[in-house]
Amino acid sequence: MVRLTAQLINMSAQKHNAVRDWELDLRGYRIPVIENLGATLDQFDTIDFTDNDVRKIDKFPLLKRLKHIFLSNNRIVRISDDLQETLPSLETLILTNNSLKELSDIDPLGTITTLKYLSLLGNPLVSKKNYRYYVIHKVPSLRVLDFNRVRQKEKDAASKLFKKIKSQQQSVTAGKGEKAKTFTPGEKLTPSRSAPTGPPKQDIAAIRKAIANAKTLEEIDRLNQLLKMGQIPGQDSKSNRQSAGRAETSRRKDNFEEEEDEMEENEYRSQTSGFQKRAADEVDDEMEDD
Repeated sequence: MVRLTAQLINMSAQKHNAVRDWELDLRGYRIPVIENLGATLDQFDTIDFTDNDVRKIDKFPLLKRLKHIFLSNNRIVRISDDLQETLPSLETLILTNNSLKELSDIDPLGTITTLKYLSLLGNPLVSKKNYRYYVIHKVPSLRVLDFNRVRQKEKDAASKLFKKIKSQQQSVTAGKGEKAKTFTPGEKLTPSRSAPTGPPKQDIAAIRKAIANAKTLEEIDRLNQLLKMGQIPGQDSKSNRQSAGRAETSRRKDNFEEEEDEMEENEYRSQTSGFQKRAADEVDDEMEDD
C-alpha cells in the first residue's frame, strides 16, 4: 500500500481528459486512505481514485473546483456526512464495485444538492428491495443512476412509495399508544437495554480483600471458582446462598429482557417488511395501469 502524500500527488499524471476537464490520475496505487488533498491547491475538476483500497470517503479539504470523483474498484464501506461542505460543486460520484451493504449507507449523499450522476453497481446494497426507488428518494438531485436516466415517473413512484410506508408505520404505532418510530429500509434497529446491575458495595469490598490476601496460585484459583458459583469470599454459607440467589435472579431477569426485546424487534421488522411489500405492489400496479 502507498500513502497519498503531497509528493505522490505532484508525481502523478495531470492532464486534460476527453471532456477537457483538468484531471488528477491516482489509479492503481493501492491507496488505503484519502488524505493530503490540500496539496492539489484546488486545481482539478476530476480526481480518479480507481483501483485503490479506500474504505471511507472522507478527509476531503475544501475543494470548490472538484466536480467529478471516480472511486471504482475500491473497498468503500462508509461515506462521510460532510461532503456537501467540503465538495460544494460535486456532480459525479462513481462507486462501482465497492462494499456498501445497507441502503442507509448512501444517506449522506442526500445532502449533496449538486450531485447529478451516481453509480453504485457492484455493491451489495443493489440487491436490496426497492433499491432504486430508495436512492432516487434520498438523493432527489440525481439525473442518472447506474448509467440509466432517472425519469420523472420513477421520482413520483419513489415519493409515493415511501410516503405510504411512513404513513402505515405511524398508523400502527399510534394504534398501540406508542411514540411513532421511523424505520429506514436497511437500517438496523437498536434494542433498548436496562442498566446492568452489579454486586453490592460490601461484596465488592470482600472480593478485593480476598484477592489482596491471596498468596498462592491455588488460593487465586479457589477464589475464581467461588466467584463463578456466585459465592463471596469471607462470607458465611447463608450470605453466599443469598448472593448466589441474587446473581441468578439478575441473570434470569436480563435473559427475559433480552428475549422480550428480540420478540419486539422481530415483530416490528415483520410489520415493516409487510408495509414495504404492500406499498411497493400498489405502486407497481399503478405504474402498470399508467
